[in-house]
Amino acid sequence: MDFQTICTFVFIGCMLLFLYSKRKKIVIQKILFPFLYFSMYKTKLGLKSMDNMAKKHPKFLRYLAYVGIAIGFLGMAAMSVMLVNNFYNLITKPAAVSGVGVVLPFQVKGAFYVPFFYWIISIFLLALVHEFSHGVIARLYKIKIKSSGLAFLNIFVPVIPAAFVEPDEKELRKRPKIQQLSIFAAGPFSNIIFAFVVLAIMGLVMAPISNAVFDYNGILVTGFTPGNETFPAENAGITENELIIGVDNVPISTVENFTEIMQTKTPGESIVITTNVTDYNITLTESPDNKSMGYLGIYLTQNQEIKENILQKYGKIIPDIFIWFVGLFYWLYVLNLGIGLFNLVPLGPIDGGRMLQLLMHKLFKKKKGDKIWKAISFIFLSLIVINILFAFFM
Repeated sequence: MDFQTICTFVFIGCMLLFLYSKRKKIVIQKILFPFLYFSMYKTKLGLKSMDNMAKKHPKFLRYLAYVGIAIGFLGMAAMSVMLVNNFYNLITKPAAVSGVGVVLPFQVKGAFYVPFFYWIISIFLLALVHEFSHGVIARLYKIKIKSSGLAFLNIFVPVIPAAFVEPDEKELRKRPKIQQLSIFAAGPFSNIIFAFVVLAIMGLVMAPISNAVFDYNGILVTGFTPGNETFPAENAGITENELIIGVDNVPISTVENFTEIMQTKTPGESIVITTNVTDYNITLTESPDNKSMGYLGIYLTQNQEIKENILQKYGKIIPDIFIWFVGLFYWLYVLNLGIGLFNLVPLGPIDGGRMLQLLMHKLFKKKKGDKIWKAISFIFLSLIVINILFAFFM
């Protein structure tokens, strides 16, 4: 068992101890109890800060909230198309992979693995940004926030920590639909904004530093496309941790070099992949996403080495710390964007579902609108469950 996994189980133990010590104040929100449920610990943390933020910039926040509504519906449409398209691919293409997965800090089949420390920091910041934004927009419209606090998704035991704010639902439902939409969209929209701020920092700050510190010397093979069949790279005998340094006698140093060359290749074409081990003659197959493109069925990452002058001047510790922060910013970007967009799926009680319900009430009468909303929610719940089950069992 590696250090990251040990930390994960220690953290689960700490969550259990916390819930036991606060058991008299814990509220259980049942889903499929006792298999799947939320434990909620209510506090007043952050409520004053939400008030202060809402009072300082009301006009700017109101316009930003309107933009959030537009982005929210665009994101909902994009996620809906993605889920339907992914379902179609799963049933028609043997090479297709699930488009939805559970994000966990330990490696199990079907889960999206994120190393523990990246996972816990990203989840904490993601939840903080998301829920704080809901609270700020609620206070912008003078809607009472009854509580804030910690939440824990339990699969028998607490697995994923989260956060919540609890606006007065009765008061919220009496407000104009534009205000309600602003509040629901605020959380996902703030995660998307946060993701692109992180991306800008990576591109404008971290990338130039990285170019000054590292030499890029090839692409590391990290795995192969899962599925019911194996693909050309694995069939040819390439193994994990080999370093790709050339394609058809053209030297390769970066992922960008490799991608540019592979985009010119077609299915059935034979290529020579040169690694630090040997040369491999490979006949490409069709890409699952584009039948006109050649496909290796391989997962890759950039390989790099610290430049000698940096090593002599700073040693290995400072560059290693920088690498760790690059990894953290990468996961902050991926998880904020991914989970922010997922919250816009038109599904039941999550933000996208609540936005869709208001839209259905606007387009149809409330009773008919709710029927349509429930039907759409059921369809997308089914698509998500199929994706998750496919990832775990195929």
